[in-house]
Amino acid sequence: MENIIWRDRKRTIFGLPWSFTKYSMTEEKLFVKTGVFSTKEEEVRLYRILDVTLKRSLGERIFGLGTIHCCAADKSTPEFDIRRIKNSEEVKSRLSDL
Repeated sequence: MENIIWRDRKRTIFGLPWSFTKYSMTEEKLFVKTGVFSTKEEEVRLYRILDVTLKRSLGERIFGLGTIHCCAADKSTPEFDIRRIKNSEEVKSRLSDL
């Protein structure tokens, strides 16, 4: 297994990690795992991510959360969101750097 440098869960609007969406990132890949009984895991290579935008609604800002919108050169997942995560500014910066 590759070395995980970041992981978090999608959070509710109250900032609690009560969801079945998990995010993790290595030096080369971003993983998005969703579901409980039937699961789906998407893998995006970081070099394919072309554009990263941080969006923070008032509710997200109140609870210290943010959503990162990514545009990628990937046929199966050309656009995706990393929704309602903590330390979103730091994660966006790390995605841009890698």
